[in-house]
Amino acid sequence: MESEKTQFQVIEGGPLKVSGPFKISGPDGAIISREGPVYLCRCGHSTDKPFCDGSHKRNVFSE
Repeated sequence: MESEKTQFQVIEGGPLKVSGPFKISGPDGAIISREGPVYLCRCGHSTDKPFCDGSHKRNVFSE
């Protein structure tokens, strides 16, 4: 059985989708964990950073 690999997908005009095994370390060094694929903010406007909250749809965001 092949082990699951971490995958990153840049969504045009939107977040970064991350799936597979990974850990996110917060600014204080604490590990943030979530189940399933997560979407990370790239526009800088999310109120749930580092996660996307859809703010890119309300603000102008370009690559």
